[in-house]
Amino acid sequence: MDPSSLVPVADAIPVPWGWHYVLLLVTFVLHLLFMNTMLGAGIIAFVDELRGGAQGGEGTVAEALSHKLTYIIAFTVNLGVAPLLFLQVLYGQFIYVSSVLIAVYWIAVVFLVILAYYLAYLYNFRYQRLAGARKWVIGSAVFLLLAVGFVFTNNMTLMLRPEAWERYFASPGGMLLNLSDPTLIPRYLHFMVASVAVGGLFVALWAAKTAQPSTEQREQRINRGMQWFTYATLAQMVIGIWFLITLKREVMLQFMGGDSLATALLVLGIGGAVLLLLLGFQRRPVPAAVALVATISIMAVMRDFVRAGYLEPYFTLSDLRLDPEYSPLVLFLLVFVAGMAMVVYLLRLAAKTGKEV
Repeated sequence: MDPSSLVPVADAIPVPWGWHYVLLLVTFVLHLLFMNTMLGAGIIAFVDELRGGAQGGEGTVAEALSHKLTYIIAFTVNLGVAPLLFLQVLYGQFIYVSSVLIAVYWIAVVFLVILAYYLAYLYNFRYQRLAGARKWVIGSAVFLLLAVGFVFTNNMTLMLRPEAWERYFASPGGMLLNLSDPTLIPRYLHFMVASVAVGGLFVALWAAKTAQPSTEQREQRINRGMQWFTYATLAQMVIGIWFLITLKREVMLQFMGGDSLATALLVLGIGGAVLLLLLGFQRRPVPAAVALVATISIMAVMRDFVRAGYLEPYFTLSDLRLDPEYSPLVLFLLVFVAGMAMVVYLLRLAAKTGKEV
């Protein structure tokens, strides 16, 4: 069967595709920063509980993170809506099909996130009463979030492989994962290990910017957070190479000189990773945070190059038909700017009061 015959006709878009493309990248980077912080903080709290919980010393990190996780999850979920919508606008004929193919798991994501959110609240508000059960509560929440990430990775890779869609005719039950894709595991690990790095940096930044009971504890938390950040970044470099070499040959070669912009992005991405390592070993969380945002932004553009390369035999963004209607975009931009201003205000309020908003 010709895979292109399985691809639906693309819907018309209301404004030139470049608007949606830029907004997709911007909102995805924002979502990614919160998602990585959420999962990384959860993993660090879980490991902290396994090492003895809040029984003095470094163990107090777990209790402190318990107060942050709930609203980080809320921000992550809300900031994840916009990039998913823009993805559907630009690549709807691919993401809708792949979502149907894994429909059971895709719908389950909603319930997995709700349950993880509940466990995070339980971990926060019943922290002392849970005692030894804390590690099971936060561990279960982390496991659920890891499962959500695995489902998302399956969907985002399956949408790139129309040649794999014909499996639906043999198994139409909505349970087709993309397990045969060689990029699946390295792509998944690339996101999950990045979360550990960002979570560690969050711990270090939070310790550096908030009052601690003692200078010794402050330095201890900064060092510990930067250790998580540095070693996870080092692992990321290895996983990144693995991910690159598992890409389809013609896509991989774009980053090896086949496309000047893609190659430049790879060089910048590697340079950013090296800079992050240096800043990590130097225990400099604030410069590392600036470099991290820049590096993640570069990686987001590289990710889109990969997507475009895989879909090129079937579709390019220039194929989209324009049916002009600018008012929805104007309304979105106004609401988006107002919403981001409100988020900044709430974060500042939370930082000043030391309480959850």
